[in-house]
Amino acid sequence: MALFGAGSIVGAFMGGKLTDKIGFYDLQVVTLLSGGILFIILGYQRTFLSLAIGTFILSFCNEAFRPANSTAIAHYSSPENKTRSYSLNRLAVNLGWAFGGGLGGYLASINYHLLFWVDGCTNILAALILLKLMPRAAIKKSEVKPVAQGPVASAYKDKTYMWFIFLSTIFGLCFFQFFIMEPVFFKLNWHFGERLIGGLLALNGILIVVIEMVLINYLEGKRHALTYIVWAVLITGLGFTLLNILPASVVTAILVVVLVTLGEIMSMPFMNSFWIARTNNYNRGEYAALYTMSWSAAQVLAPALGSQVINNGGFVSLWWLLGILSVLTAGGYYLLYRSGNKTAIKTVPAEEIAALPEQLP
Repeated sequence: MALFGAGSIVGAFMGGKLTDKIGFYDLQVVTLLSGGILFIILGYQRTFLSLAIGTFILSFCNEAFRPANSTAIAHYSSPENKTRSYSLNRLAVNLGWAFGGGLGGYLASINYHLLFWVDGCTNILAALILLKLMPRAAIKKSEVKPVAQGPVASAYKDKTYMWFIFLSTIFGLCFFQFFIMEPVFFKLNWHFGERLIGGLLALNGILIVVIEMVLINYLEGKRHALTYIVWAVLITGLGFTLLNILPASVVTAILVVVLVTLGEIMSMPFMNSFWIARTNNYNRGEYAALYTMSWSAAQVLAPALGSQVINNGGFVSLWWLLGILSVLTAGGYYLLYRSGNKTAIKTVPAEEIAALPEQLP
């Protein structure tokens, strides 16, 4: 699992680099095909060394797909509906998550080896559908060119964005406790059964499918993305702290799930729209890679954070800590908003480039 996490971080980094060099279309096809083949191959490994190597490479391919996919969404959508486009993508992911979980349980009851074949074949099928249905997209480099003024053209030199990535990682460390430690808490402390816990987790996906697109359609364009993110992080923190305040009951658990899900719905689509607004066709993969890496790192570190806090101070300490971290993170996002550094990387039409040769990198 550690190698899976390492592969996801390295894969996201290289995926961003490759997206900017070879384009998002080809990279999506290659990573889907290679990931599908590797899933099938991994099912036949029988030694620790071969499993470790296969897991790292598979994770690398899977995560290299994400920056390319994020860049593709930005390319095919318009400035007016980018947030809704990312929200629609999240809806598809949650539907796949819900269906895949049920199918996975059924297949595992028959033969675990079937899981590798289904995972592999669905990846390959996705690549074939992409080739068949999606128009091939290539950025014409004569159309737009980054100019070395205003916000810097590299994501790693964009200080505002680096702070945004840091805050997003902290938020991710908190948010992932919802899937990692909260079910354990419901089982050990509130003595819920597995079926009820599964139903509570399913409620998260159902709420996203039912209300996210409607809510994002209503909110998009009315305020700056960071203002929605601030409120979303605060709502998420409130959901965790209520586990210490309200009595143990199914009603409390449902309320917590609703609040954390609302925080997820209001934060993640607008996080995507924030970083997309800072990019151009030449560095979008780099920005997408950093964003993907922040969530990968949070997912790898979240179990260690949660388990250590519980081990030393119990679940009560964890829920208070998540509430405090959420308030501090929301404050950080608010400072980013108040800083006024909201300008995207400046671009100019091709016909103006010749008149500004001294500004080109």
